[in-house]
Amino acid sequence: MPIPEDPARALAACRERIDAVDLRIVDLLNERTSIVQEIGRIKSSAQLPVYEPRREDQVFANITSNNQGPLSDDALRRIFERIIDEMRKVQKDRMGQAG
Repeated sequence: MPIPEDPARALAACRERIDAVDLRIVDLLNERTSIVQEIGRIKSSAQLPVYEPRREDQVFANITSNNQGPLSDDALRRIFERIIDEMRKVQKDRMGQAG
């Protein structure tokens, strides 16, 4: 890949794109959180546990089988482990408020 004529301008443009992607990620995480809160309400009313290891395995299989890179499956799994951990906290909080 050739070095751009103006590296500072090219870097700034890349950073603007990153900022825009970050905002999309925030929107998607908040959308996911809203769904997780609904799941928490359902689980609470059905007296189901928050932690479902089989479901988490399904999530990991879904994301890794659809990963086209350049992010490795291991890296993607680590990111989603953190996301799922935070979502589990949201569900526990939701179920605690409901109960």
